Amino acid sequence: MAILENIRKRTTILILIIGMALFAFVVSGIFTADGFSGAKTGSTVAEVNGTDISIDDFRRKVESASNRFGSGATSMQVVNSVWDQEVRSAILSEEFDELGIGIEQDQIINFIASNPNFAQNPQYQNENGAFDEFKFREFISTLKDNSPGQYALWLEQEQAIMQIAKEQTYFNLVKAGLGATLKEGELDYKLANDKIDIKYARVPYTSIADSSIAVSKSEITAFINQHKEEYKQDNARDFQFVYFEEKASLEDENAVKDMVVSLLNDKVEYNDTILGFKNTTDVAAFLDRNSDIKFDSIYKAKNSLPAKFADTLMTLGVGEVYGPYRDGDYFKVSKMVNKKENGSVKASHILIAWEGAERVDPKVTRTKEEAKKVADEMLREAKKAGADFVVLARENSDGPSAPRGGDLGYFEEGTMTPVFNDFAFGNKVGHIGLIETEFGFHIVKVDAKQDVVQLATLAREIDSSEETINGLFTDASKFEVDAKAADKSFLELSKERNYIARPVNKIKELDESLPGLSAQRAIVQWAFNDDSKVGDIKRFSVNNGYAVVQLTGKYAAGVMSAEDASVLVLPKIRKQKKAAQIIAANTGKSLEEFATDNKVSASTASAITMKSPTIPGAGREAFVIGNAFGLNEGESTGLLEGETGVFIVTVTKKLEAPILENYSTYANMVQSTAASRVNGDVYTALKDAATIEDNRAIFY
Repeated sequence: MAILENIRKRTTILILIIGMALFAFVVSGIFTADGFSGAKTGSTVAEVNGTDISIDDFRRKVESASNRFGSGATSMQVVNSVWDQEVRSAILSEEFDELGIGIEQDQIINFIASNPNFAQNPQYQNENGAFDEFKFREFISTLKDNSPGQYALWLEQEQAIMQIAKEQTYFNLVKAGLGATLKEGELDYKLANDKIDIKYARVPYTSIADSSIAVSKSEITAFINQHKEEYKQDNARDFQFVYFEEKASLEDENAVKDMVVSLLNDKVEYNDTILGFKNTTDVAAFLDRNSDIKFDSIYKAKNSLPAKFADTLMTLGVGEVYGPYRDGDYFKVSKMVNKKENGSVKASHILIAWEGAERVDPKVTRTKEEAKKVADEMLREAKKAGADFVVLARENSDGPSAPRGGDLGYFEEGTMTPVFNDFAFGNKVGHIGLIETEFGFHIVKVDAKQDVVQLATLAREIDSSEETINGLFTDASKFEVDAKAADKSFLELSKERNYIARPVNKIKELDESLPGLSAQRAIVQWAFNDDSKVGDIKRFSVNNGYAVVQLTGKYAAGVMSAEDASVLVLPKIRKQKKAAQIIAANTGKSLEEFATDNKVSASTASAITMKSPTIPGAGREAFVIGNAFGLNEGESTGLLEGETGVFIVTVTKKLEAPILENYSTYANMVQSTAASRVNGDVYTALKDAATIEDNRAIFY
């Protein structure tokens, strides 16, 4: 009681102490932990080693991630990305807690200061260009006060930073425990440098026809039972579908074409003459009213025009029209508005910059006077007979185009800085000269010129009419009804009506993209619904049409059945039986007898190592080479069951690598290789050992 009384007397002091301790770690919300967010509510999307992942928290993170990814990712891609992060965090956090790994404020500040995304951001830098902790904190505090949405995003990023920092600490601890002895280094050296030359004969398994090897269902079952870990499967489904694609009919195409043609010529309405596309004097306004593609005033070179029609379009005179013509999903008519001869120039340059010039590489330290001398010399070199401008640019230019031999590609007037622009357009092809711009001295070569044109294009998209869309719906609905009621199979009915039934096999519960239909999560969810039975048929609205789908197979999670695994197991059992057959027929034979009796040639291979156990012409044969390395020179193996056939090998030469005084270099390499795999291998091992209950399919 005395202790409790003392605590009560010092309540104010305790509050201050606790508050200061929190402030040391939390500044305006910076570096907060999830522990203050309250208990999780709602159902769980996952349970990882007994720890629940709340669906409410998960959904918030999915929404945030979706905003970051934008339209570049599908909904399930975003869900799976967040899932991977959450599972990883849950698994590793358990390790962090067991080891007492925490992150202090100064560690996180150091982590942020070393991250280029923060350290190189001017708003976080002082007058010397260095990361300023105070400015960074001030920025986050401003976010909290003035931009709650941005502040919420920062809090998520903060958690990610803390997680990364903890992971670095954890994996560094693991790496610190790795080592390699000199003996391990010596072994690695010998595996790579001890060599043998061999003579061998091989009877390939392909010499025996698969059809001659009988394999029973019981043998397949026995093989699976002996290798259960290799033949596990997830829940999966098979189905087939007929796709009714929404696309314009021939009548729809002709209607669009007729519409384009009707806009070409003048017409009279209510005694007023309305100019058509051929005669209009304001193409921009005309296209705004009548075209699905508006007027583009930019001049274009031939290679920027539709390849199929480019030659014809380039030969049009000003005011002339061409079309209608079909280009992709449009019917078009193009009108020549203007032409510019040599309106696009292709040039190359060698930039000789000086310290202080615009956008100069910091490595450039020469003065302007020194740069001028270098440029004059480079100009003389470039003008010499037989000079290779490309090589000179690669080796001497300070510009970003140097790796391309100085090639700047084609550009139009006004694209380049004025002096460069005037030189390129004012000189003939092949001319080389020296100019000065704000970027430095340029030795410029005019490589080529081409005409450019300004076209106005009247375009109407070829789209399905309402009549076509309604007909497609009717066809899909009728097929669905008939397929459910017909005595014929789904496949037979499809063929009878000239539809293509496409199979989709082994779709998993969280899959989204389906071959031929792209992202169709609704179909996958239906296929995995407990109420959906094999043989069930359903019509779905999909991208640009409908799909009539039949569920054709279900696979339960666990060890594969003999029927499901047969395609994988049969080749392995056949290989075993072929090996046994070849060995039984050739027991006791020498290498020469083995080769002669089986009508194969004896071959040789040299400089084979244990680290690269590949036999030219036979492929990778680790078991065969491992046996050969155990022999002395002149000795032969017995019959060996290899990957591609049965072998007999004779060692013709054995060359041991020179003994080194010290194997520390190789020991360090072994250690470095092991360390490079730590992050991936350790997490994979932890994940494999974890108990993970995945409920994503319930919610998504």
